[in-house]
Amino acid sequence: MRAEAVEAQCKRFEVRASEDGRVLFSADEDEITIGAEKLKVTEGTEGAVFGHSVETPHIRAEPSQDLRLESPTRSLIMEAPRGVQVNAAAGDFKATCRKELHLQSTEGEIFLNADSIRLGNLPIGSFSPSPSSSNSRQTVYELCVCPNGKLYLSPAGVGSTCQSSSSICLWS
Repeated sequence: MRAEAVEAQCKRFEVRASEDGRVLFSADEDEITIGAEKLKVTEGTEGAVFGHSVETPHIRAEPSQDLRLESPTRSLIMEAPRGVQVNAAAGDFKATCRKELHLQSTEGEIFLNADSIRLGNLPIGSFSPSPSSSNSRQTVYELCVCPNGKLYLSPAGVGSTCQSSSSICLWS
């Protein structure tokens, strides 16, 4: 005969390991504790869904699997009073968004350290070169900064050409 359910009514329920007697699972009115070294949720396409916060010192994907943290309809917030570190030891780090990407340091600096730093799709300002150089194709540009911090490129000249292209600062 196969039982369809097991029911128990008690103040506290415990499941202990047969080897050393440590508590693997316990439940009472206020708390459920899982004491196994590893908690594995194996079924369901949604994974584990929690109605409230989850506290853990470590989240890890299975070997050869990606780890995905997702909030499909709201924000994903990572906070730590002593810092948040993201490390991609053997690959790229990408941050993409639909609108604006903000990097802000309220008391320190933003430090970019690489063999090269590229800024793609910067607008190019206009500049009227001297007649003697008008036939050559422009290959050197000057990086200019608007008063509001917007960056743009201006064709390099003998002197700075940023002032000649300052109208680009009014576009944003």
